[in-house]
Amino acid sequence: MTRAELARIIFEKVGLPKKEAQDIIEIILDTMKQTLAEGESVKITGFGTFNVRKKTPRRGRNPQTGEEMEISARRVITFKPSNILKSMIERHDDQGGQ
Repeated sequence: MTRAELARIIFEKVGLPKKEAQDIIEIILDTMKQTLAEGESVKITGFGTFNVRKKTPRRGRNPQTGEEMEISARRVITFKPSNILKSMIERHDDQGGQ
């Protein structure tokens, strides 16, 4: 699903003009990005939680050459779906969904 598809759905279900729907989506996504960049979590009840996790440096291996290398410390985003979302996905899978 794309931003344009989300805007179309808002347009169809709520009746907002497409431009306003696109603006709302941009505001929500920009707010989420800024919050995550600051290291804070974003929790959307009934959907899930986005967290920023710090990974420590570690030894790794270049898959092409097999050479050992140092993988630097970094921050990554993780997503933990809510139980509601998990059960919806399981139900959809049980009904032959893709």
